[in-house]
Amino acid sequence: MKQPLPAVLASGAWLKNTACLLDQGQVRWSSLHGDLQDPAACRQLEASLRTLAGEARAPVAAVAHDLHPDFYSTRIAIALAEEWGVPAIAVQHHHAHIAAVMAEHGLDEPVIGLALDGVGLGTDGTAWGGELLRVSGDGWERLGSLWPLALPGGDAAAREPWRMAASALHALGANDQIAARFASSVGPGLAAGVQRMLATGLNCPTTSSAGRWFDAAAGALGLSIRQAHEAEAAMALEAAAARWLARHDIMETAIWPDTHHLRHLDLRPLLAQLFAWPEPQRNADEAAAWFHILLAQGLAGWAAAAARQTGCRTVCLGGGCFFNAILRSRVTQALQAHGLRAVSAEAFGCGDAALALGQAWVAAHGLRNTPSPTSREAMPCA
Repeated sequence: MKQPLPAVLASGAWLKNTACLLDQGQVRWSSLHGDLQDPAACRQLEASLRTLAGEARAPVAAVAHDLHPDFYSTRIAIALAEEWGVPAIAVQHHHAHIAAVMAEHGLDEPVIGLALDGVGLGTDGTAWGGELLRVSGDGWERLGSLWPLALPGGDAAAREPWRMAASALHALGANDQIAARFASSVGPGLAAGVQRMLATGLNCPTTSSAGRWFDAAAGALGLSIRQAHEAEAAMALEAAAARWLARHDIMETAIWPDTHHLRHLDLRPLLAQLFAWPEPQRNADEAAAWFHILLAQGLAGWAAAAARQTGCRTVCLGGGCFFNAILRSRVTQALQAHGLRAVSAEAFGCGDAALALGQAWVAAHGLRNTPSPTSREAMPCA
């Protein structure tokens, strides 16, 4: 019989921060602190961590935190762990997303995880966000990721979906079309500058982020050029798809081919179709619906291939992209059609506000098991 899990405190994410205490199988949450660029939120986080530690029925055995070394949530976790003489345990962002779903549903068996969000630091130092994982209480491995896109201008690309659409054009081998396509929207100088940036690779880090693929799709259809707030482009794309699906029969004419390669799910063909869509100004709703349906099929086939290779029968859906109701329901239905159980966040939400639970779950299982939790990338040969 396994030993009970030790009490673990977790400091959460950078955005929508909350802390939590996993104590004898019970979860205690702090209030929502908000984003940690606000000094007041940082002060509240420290106060919450100290309060939760004081409420624990057993001594806190560790403090878990995100893998990113520069987050305040990481720095305060390390400082408190040193103060209390316990380990500080780093947990990769997307591993924590899937672990949060496992913790909520009490899953002990190994699962396949689809972790889709905007960004989280990967173990290789790059920006992740579209991850296929295998997760268990004994460890985890990265089986694959979405096809990587360049981020022209770095963080600016996350604020300006047209840049991600330009990046998708570049990934399709059509870099010479960028300036002409976007000059009328952003100005000829900026459009030409981003075209040169992508051609040379200057200030163009890569990401596997699902959120940035949604941005690229919204930018390609002209639904969003610059974002005023987080996930605005993705929400515009979802709203467009919902409008079309509310007025038409379910679209199942386009079928994603069987997925045999886990290393990368290549979304470039989807973007190629959006760029070629006839009269996108008039037909953007239909194109957005088509994108959602094909993406859901592709994701489900990808996860099903991983399930077959690993023997897992459950797929956990985690990360903020699954706030998208069309994506979540379509992926769930497609996984069930593959004979798999699909599980998503319910009580605690799928976004970063629930990340602390996953951090605590991973750290607690690592402390209980010997050796401590492993973290490795397993990229199967094609």
